[in-house]
Amino acid sequence: MIVTLAILIPMLGAALCVVAWGHIRTQHAIGIASALGLCAVATTLIYRTSVDGTQVVAMGGWATPYGIALVADRFSAIMVSLAAIVGLAVAIYSVGATARQRASYGHVPLVLAMIAAVCGAFLSGDLFNLYVWFELMLLSSFVLLTLGGERPQLEGAIKYVALNLFSSIVFLATTGVIYATVGTLNMAHLAERLDALDNPMLATSLGAPLLVAFGIKAAVFPFFFWLPASYHTPPPVVSALFAGLLTKVGVYSLIRATTLLFDQEQVYVGHAMLVVAALTMVTGVFGAVTQNDMRRILSFHIVSQIGYMLMGLGVALTLADTPGAEDAAALAMVGSVFYIMHHIVVKTNLFLIAGAVIRVRGTSDLKSLGGIVSTHPFLSILFLISSLSLAGIPILSGFWAKLVLVRAGLEAGAFWIVGVSLAVSLLTLFSMMKIWTRGFWGAAPEQAAPAGEQAGGLGLAMVYLPIVGLALITLAIGFGAPAIYDVAVAAAADLLDPEVYIRAVLPRAVGAIPEVVEGAS
Repeated sequence: MIVTLAILIPMLGAALCVVAWGHIRTQHAIGIASALGLCAVATTLIYRTSVDGTQVVAMGGWATPYGIALVADRFSAIMVSLAAIVGLAVAIYSVGATARQRASYGHVPLVLAMIAAVCGAFLSGDLFNLYVWFELMLLSSFVLLTLGGERPQLEGAIKYVALNLFSSIVFLATTGVIYATVGTLNMAHLAERLDALDNPMLATSLGAPLLVAFGIKAAVFPFFFWLPASYHTPPPVVSALFAGLLTKVGVYSLIRATTLLFDQEQVYVGHAMLVVAALTMVTGVFGAVTQNDMRRILSFHIVSQIGYMLMGLGVALTLADTPGAEDAAALAMVGSVFYIMHHIVVKTNLFLIAGAVIRVRGTSDLKSLGGIVSTHPFLSILFLISSLSLAGIPILSGFWAKLVLVRAGLEAGAFWIVGVSLAVSLLTLFSMMKIWTRGFWGAAPEQAAPAGEQAGGLGLAMVYLPIVGLALITLAIGFGAPAIYDVAVAAAADLLDPEVYIRAVLPRAVGAIPEVVEGAS
């Protein structure tokens, strides 16, 4: 029951907001209450998966693999918890930062619907329902992106939806081919049947277009251009929601697919993943360095940081067939999980801070900023915490995440990807310091004037509260790195041992007959 609540609570909240249409304060209250409920469920889910192992719910009473299954292992539980934290931060921030007219268009129910879809994707136990959740996520995010109908929003939305729709088409077509080949879409059952194929290259061929579809969702090289073209166009609270969650669903799917389903030729997939990770890091950070708008810089950094998550995955996969390399592979996967936890919190907060900057100065263009450190020192400190963490400065969360990845790369002998990651870290620090020196530390231009902070009161408090909360979480991850590391170790252990997932999902009778349909081999 606890697994289904992670989807039902935000979905029910969205429905109640529709019932309360026109009552903006009521919708905001429902949004915050739903996010708090999801946080409670996510906390319980982490406890249950840690103590009792993988949680499986067979919807409608249909036993797996014949019915729809929701599955929560320790990695899924972590992702749902991060979605809950982002959802709560966005729900609170929206109270003070969302214009009444925009809220009247359905901002709150759309946010809740998107969070429900994200949680559904993290908990889906079969490919087709993963596709369904992807589409619900795309639909709600597209409406959020275009809400208000301003020209920049529409231009960004066209680029956003075009490539993502192509990704959906590839996803659906590949799902159909996989079903026609092996006769199942339940992930655990599919993992067994793919392993039973006589030719492992067939399994890899089936998985390749699916990995491309997930790569587009994750904004990896060379499919990343839709992200920096669109993420700076909606209101900052929407950008923060997108930055925290959307691409991470793609990363989650890549990790799940390569460790559970298409693990027949992991070494080859791993080497390809490392090349993609390096190119994603480099192109993202170069794009960030060339920008002069705070939100555009942060958008390119989303792309860049995705590369680090794929770096850990790639290193782990390349060591799959290497005797005695189990510890290094585990460390690399731990690095990916740790980095995801760090990045979702930090990146969400940086976009919320960008929104606060726009609130006080009316723009995020660095040429029109400056002097914020003297007029708003507290906001400047909050930015410094998150920006330095993103760059990997000790002893903040990003430092520990990158340290684990670098150590894993060195132990694996992948020195070139370690060099790329360190160089990208320096460029990340350079671009974040550009925001600091020009936007916060430098002298303010004469025409700069406060814009919007006169609202003050409750609205201002609701803007700062989630920013402070996420900054404290960032500090907690940094100072409590050993505890977070242990959580990541447990999740990585589940990912590297697909039998744990398969045994939890499949009844013993089904697990014993992974027959491949005639002609599949």
